[in-house]
Amino acid sequence: MSKNYMLALDLGESSGSNKKAIQIAEKLAKNDGATLHVVTVIPTFSMPIVGSYFPEGFEEKNFKLAKSNLKKVIEEDASDPSAMKRHVVQGSIYEKIMSTADKLGCSLIIMEAHRPDLKDYLLGPNAARVVRHAKQSVYVIRD
Repeated sequence: MSKNYMLALDLGESSGSNKKAIQIAEKLAKNDGATLHVVTVIPTFSMPIVGSYFPEGFEEKNFKLAKSNLKKVIEEDASDPSAMKRHVVQGSIYEKIMSTADKLGCSLIIMEAHRPDLKDYLLGPNAARVVRHAKQSVYVIRD
């Protein structure tokens, strides 16, 4: 098993939810001697029809804001923030979680599944897709 684990965080969720996920991921990584990569995914605005609705420079500002917010969440909620590697990626959430885990050589993806709507049944749509399609083992944290 590789010594790289990845925690996928949704920065739009409450800080209490992220704190629980960070603490669980830290414990898993520490117990296995793994490096913990913390990833958040933001949407891309590259399609011309989508990008035209946002002011010039919005995508770059959004990316910088996500990096800043990810750093803040980790510094507030992690017991050892310096031990985590932070990544902000753009694109489809479930696709980017899987491709980033592949790129980083991770053997475990850790992510939350938020309270599902009736239509989602057991897992939210992104968590369900990652569980079904990822090459890695997936540890799902229920909130």
